Amino acid sequence: MYKNILTTALGAAALTSGVLAGPDAVTLTPPATESGFDQVRRPITNPTLFDLAIPRTQVRPIYIHQSMPNSINSSLGKLALGGDFSVYALQFEYALNERFSIVAMKDGYIDFNPDNTLSNASGFADIAAGVKYAFILDPVKQLAVSGSLTVEFPTGDDDVWQGNGDGAVGLNVAAVKLSGSWQFAGAVGVHLPFDTDAESTTGFASAHVGYNVTDRLYALAEMNWYHVISDGNGENQFTDHVGGAVPSVVGFEGGDLVNFGASNPESNIVTAAIGLRYKLADNADLGIAYEIPLTDEEDGLMEDRITVDLVVTF
Repeated sequence: MYKNILTTALGAAALTSGVLAGPDAVTLTPPATESGFDQVRRPITNPTLFDLAIPRTQVRPIYIHQSMPNSINSSLGKLALGGDFSVYALQFEYALNERFSIVAMKDGYIDFNPDNTLSNASGFADIAAGVKYAFILDPVKQLAVSGSLTVEFPTGDDDVWQGNGDGAVGLNVAAVKLSGSWQFAGAVGVHLPFDTDAESTTGFASAHVGYNVTDRLYALAEMNWYHVISDGNGENQFTDHVGGAVPSVVGFEGGDLVNFGASNPESNIVTAAIGLRYKLADNADLGIAYEIPLTDEEDGLMEDRITVDLVVTF
């Protein structure tokens, strides 16, 4: 399994390295558009963490449907799970100028429907918002690099694995590079909880490569790596599910949406996705991606995931 993790992590690094490639890295390099970034497309997967490096005023409704594995690993052995969950969310970004914006990265409603062991539930996700600043914004080289700081507030419902702890700070760096019909993007970041017992300290790395097939149609591939830096203490939380014992027995952390505060989680989850974007109008971009885990699916909540979004820019 660790060989697979190393291979996929190296693949993600190779994709991300395209962000720093010079303008000669691809032979077909037409002149830059007037703004230099007119053709930039937003990544689809890892939506609460993997942001576009360029500040923009936009609204992004998101729908996620995720099937869960038939069984998951735990300190008690394999536990039956199955079923699925859906997420309905709406992201916002408001650009105060070309370099600085206010972002709302996480919110929404979760409908959780397991087949076994855990309980059916629905409720609201935590809210995370903050600021983003592009410290490199070069329209001639078509290169942008930004940093963001967000604060996650524990406002969600513990029925759907939210609302635990005292909140957290997220620190992310994102980059994007255009080269002809190609786009390369990447991001790295950390989730730093205020209560390190109730939540695990985690990090992530995401990579994106895309190609403009036509003026409207864009094909893409993405990879995401989630890493547990420091475990939680596995204290009783989410009491509607097996009496609150999940954090003490579960064998993994929750990726981009959930932080159990698990005491003995598997350190890494790696996923890969392919997808398409279609430009409905000059300011409206519809996307869909299909995602699967590359690490053991029983060390996570994902058997597969479909993410659909609509990015409307103002």
